Amino acid sequence: MRLDHISYAATHDQLVDVVQRIGSRIGSAFTDGGIHPRFGTRNFTLALKNGHYLEVVCPIDHPAADASPFGRVVSQRANEGGGWLTWVVSTEDITPVESRLGRQAVDGSRKRPDGSELKWKQLGVLGTLENSQLPFFIQWLSNEHPSSDGKAVAEIVKFEISGDEKTIEEWLGSDLSKAFDGVEIEWVDPPANDGQTGLVAVHLSTPNGVVRLD
Repeated sequence: MRLDHISYAATHDQLVDVVQRIGSRIGSAFTDGGIHPRFGTRNFTLALKNGHYLEVVCPIDHPAADASPFGRVVSQRANEGGGWLTWVVSTEDITPVESRLGRQAVDGSRKRPDGSELKWKQLGVLGTLENSQLPFFIQWLSNEHPSSDGKAVAEIVKFEISGDEKTIEEWLGSDLSKAFDGVEIEWVDPPANDGQTGLVAVHLSTPNGVVRLD
C-alpha cells in the first residue's frame, strides 16, 4: 500500500482557473483527464515524481454526481469553496481491504481525450465523505498510470494533515510510514483548523524551490 495521488476539488466554473494557478506555481502543465461517467465528475492531472500525481476534479451536470459517493464528496467540497479533497492510497490487491472494511469496491473508468481508457477499482469514498481525514483506496486495472501523463518536474515532500494519526492508521490497516515512504507529515490540531479535519496543505519540491499548496 502506497501513496498514489492527491485530489483537489473545484467547481466546474473554477476548474480552468484552478488548473492554471496550480500548474503555474509548480511550473508544469496539467493533462486533460476526461470524464468519469460513473461518478459524474471530470479531472485534470499533473504528473509528479515517485509515481504520484495531482488531480483537480470537479462535478459535472450529471445524475451520477448526486448518486455516487465520489460525486457527492467532490460536489460537497466544491460547494464549500473548493480545496484539498483527500489523498489516495493504492494497493495491488484491494480484496483484503474489502474484507477488513466489510465493503465492496466499485469500478471506475475514464476516457482520455485521445480515446484511451483507464480502469480501476476504488473503495472507501464513503469513509472520506463521513470523515474527511480518511483517504480512500484504489487498485489500478490498467497498465498505464496518470503519473506517466506528462513530464514530472516536482515531488511531494510534506503533508499537513488535520486529524488523528491513530484513527487514520486504523482505517489504513497499517502505519503511515509505509504508505508515505519518506514524505514528511505535519499534524495540525483540528481546533487550529476551524475544527475541520483532512488534508490542509501539500509541500512540493519544484525546480523553483518548495511550493506550499493549501
